[in-house]
Amino acid sequence: MGDWLDDAKAISELERERSIAAQLARPRPTGPSRTHCLDCEESIPERRRALGGIVRCTPCESLSEQGKRR
Repeated sequence: MGDWLDDAKAISELERERSIAAQLARPRPTGPSRTHCLDCEESIPERRRALGGIVRCTPCESLSEQGKRR
């Protein structure tokens, strides 16, 4: 029988796997990227725009995913 630390590690690994699976299941944006952020109008870096379908800068996208706005 494992101790509490082994149980905590197993739970942590399971949560991480579920989180990764949820991110991979999300639809990825497609199409051309904007050159400036939809929310703050700051320039979106070329490396980020190369992903395709990008409409927000990284800080605004993070806030958007958390349900907040700049």
